[in-house]
Amino acid sequence: MPTTQTKCVIFDCDGTIVDSEKLCCEALCDVFNRFGANLSLQDVTEHYEGGKIADILARTRTRFNVDVSIDKLEPLYRDSLDRLFEQSLKPMDGIFEALAWLDEQNIEYCVVSNSPQDKIERSLQLTGLLDYFKGKTFSAFDTNSWKPEPDLILYSAMNMGFRVEECLYVDDTPKGLEAGVRAGMKTIHLVGLNEKPHSFDLKKITSLRELESFLQPTC
Repeated sequence: MPTTQTKCVIFDCDGTIVDSEKLCCEALCDVFNRFGANLSLQDVTEHYEGGKIADILARTRTRFNVDVSIDKLEPLYRDSLDRLFEQSLKPMDGIFEALAWLDEQNIEYCVVSNSPQDKIERSLQLTGLLDYFKGKTFSAFDTNSWKPEPDLILYSAMNMGFRVEECLYVDDTPKGLEAGVRAGMKTIHLVGLNEKPHSFDLKKITSLRELESFLQPTC
């Protein structure tokens, strides 16, 4: 158990509190296959690492030798993803139970994401989570710094009014976990769609229902 009492839980969004990773991969397939890339969902899933969308598109473009600009690919991707979210986005297993427990223990929480604010709020709205996180959503576009840089994690802790050692960070991707570690924050790895290797010695959970075992109540 941590020696400092946890007073705030900082959640990543995609793949952590909303079940979006498969949909993100489907959107990548949809967009790149329009340009003859012939991506399979399995192949994209195996290589999906999260991060800034422009970087994801650039890596995928290079891997499949697609000669289309990011400026053209990004709006196509966002449109495709928005349609998929509208049809199929669900909350992650255990998130409502975890939030109810945090409320009972008077532990604060917020959400951070590399995505723009409107996408974060749209994801939360579609999954019934928006009311829980009103006024507590932080975007990399706020800091002009994207995970794996630690700035967004530090910014969210500061805005929530807590020291780094009073916070716990939960993420599912290597880039997000790196951001938490570099921020000097207690970090939990939520094992998601396709567990990617990383070099960090972190506690792992497979459902957010397991989260309370890592927390010390504030009262």
